Amino acid sequence: MCGIVGYLGPRSAQEVLLQGLEKLEYRGYDSAGISVAQAAGLKTGKKKGRLVHLKELMAVEDFSGTAGIGHTRWATHGKPSDDNSHPHCGNTSRFSVVHNGIIENYQDLRKMLKERGHAFSSETDTEVIPHLLEENYRGDFKQAMQDTVAQLDGAYAICAMSAEDPDTLIAVRKDSPLVAGIGQDECFVASDIPAVLKYTRDVIVFEDGDLAVITRDGMQVFTVEGEPLDKPVTKVDWDLEAAEKGGFPHFMIKEIFEQPEAVRKTLAGRIENNSVKLDLSITAEELKNINKVVVIACGTASYAGRVGRTLIEKILRIPVSVDVASEFRYMDPIVDENTLALIVSQSGETADTLAGLKEARSRGAKVVSITNVVGSSIARESDEVIYTQAGPEIAVASTKAYVTQLIAIYLLTLHLGRIKGSISDEKIGEMVQGLKELPDRIQDILARKDELIAMAEDIKDNEHVFFIGRGVDFTASLEGALKLKEISYIHAEAYAAGELKHGTLALIEEGTPVIAISTQSHLREKTISNIKEVKARGAKVFSLCFHDCEGMELESDSLFGLPSTQEVLAPVVTVIPLQMLAYYVSVARGNDVDKPRNLAKSVTVE
Repeated sequence: MCGIVGYLGPRSAQEVLLQGLEKLEYRGYDSAGISVAQAAGLKTGKKKGRLVHLKELMAVEDFSGTAGIGHTRWATHGKPSDDNSHPHCGNTSRFSVVHNGIIENYQDLRKMLKERGHAFSSETDTEVIPHLLEENYRGDFKQAMQDTVAQLDGAYAICAMSAEDPDTLIAVRKDSPLVAGIGQDECFVASDIPAVLKYTRDVIVFEDGDLAVITRDGMQVFTVEGEPLDKPVTKVDWDLEAAEKGGFPHFMIKEIFEQPEAVRKTLAGRIENNSVKLDLSITAEELKNINKVVVIACGTASYAGRVGRTLIEKILRIPVSVDVASEFRYMDPIVDENTLALIVSQSGETADTLAGLKEARSRGAKVVSITNVVGSSIARESDEVIYTQAGPEIAVASTKAYVTQLIAIYLLTLHLGRIKGSISDEKIGEMVQGLKELPDRIQDILARKDELIAMAEDIKDNEHVFFIGRGVDFTASLEGALKLKEISYIHAEAYAAGELKHGTLALIEEGTPVIAISTQSHLREKTISNIKEVKARGAKVFSLCFHDCEGMELESDSLFGLPSTQEVLAPVVTVIPLQMLAYYVSVARGNDVDKPRNLAKSVTVE
């Protein structure tokens, strides 16, 4: 996730900016840059790679000045490079801009600006902003920014400076975090609080639609329409480590709570007029010849692939196999030029998954990958890539990566279904509307954390927990069990509920916790029968079901009602309480949640 820092005051801007960017390094980045106001105009320097490369540039060039903006970029539009790094300028160096988020209509804006004579030097969506400022500037920087953001669709946190007004910074927020730090005769802007804590603990948290004008005389905040606002100043009493976690005790729970925003980012720019728009080159003719899909992934990503299998077979009517990557390359797979290989990996560097990709390619398969990291090995080796755009995930246990992988799979399937003609525009529209509502449904679950903390207290002292479900609910059970054992160290197993009679019931005894999941109405009565089987043998049953599931409630010791969504989208809302439950059980057992024993974040060896 990109980092923004801005400064206006008596200090050396480059020192403040670099220090602030260092405090945001934990968010992940692949390039960095700054702009400072000087007598001759705005001076911009930016470099691909770590901050050390930017510092080397500053050691040989003059970046003196007391006003500036800085940025660390996590690539989304365009590969990591000097040109794609922020800050971005327009045709001239009159305006410089740093930006987090995604400008959904940037291609239309870029086309319009090119027709007006603007030349672009990067592949990014951000670069349209300084060009628009040039178009809109009529002697009033604030008005130019208001006119510019009125033309933008999407999510953004923006900090901009102008050679025309060198003692002014303007910041604006919509759906992407942004704060201001208030010091003595100085102001700071940042995407996250750690960047300003060295200098001040007085912070203003911007809300959507806020536009701040910072000058030597202080800061004024307006709506984007220009109406003045009175914003409260918050005194931050966190230490730096807590600040990096946004006040949360662990990165895992912070990332769980980031999932509404992560889903919005994965959807951003990919939905148009209630249809899905992906930048893929797969044609109807190619799709007609595909007679098999193989999903290659490891761990949590493989469970996203299992959900994908159900969806792809239902909508595209193409058979799908889901293979654990570490097995795929050694099994002499039946793959040829009529196979579509779907590769799923958070890091894009998972060694077994990369090897599986190469094996599939060597046999002629067309490769589509879903990953979070632009320029990663898997991305480079693929024919097509869908980036989840979730930002870096720091906790070892994957949460927002899994959810955004699911969203990417929904988007891919709807995109291919439209091309193939196997799903109606009306049905696509219904599912797209459901996808757009998911961030709010996730937020509803997050607000009910106390119910899951209470459930965790009932589970924490057990050494065995079982998860059961049918269909996609069995896949949710697999992910829920994995999360629980990863970070709580409780032995957790998931079973297809219909398989209980085939041996698993022998493990159920008095007081054994069983977590039962039922979101598919056509399977509910069967699942309720399975719950009765484990109850008859003394199990304590914790259920997840939609709110209207009276039969489940009657048979359960405790039930967490899921917010309503389409059954096909249920895997997204189902996994959120399972993540939270695992987290709260781990905390209750006193474990180091972010660093579970024996595990690493990115598995780059076999």
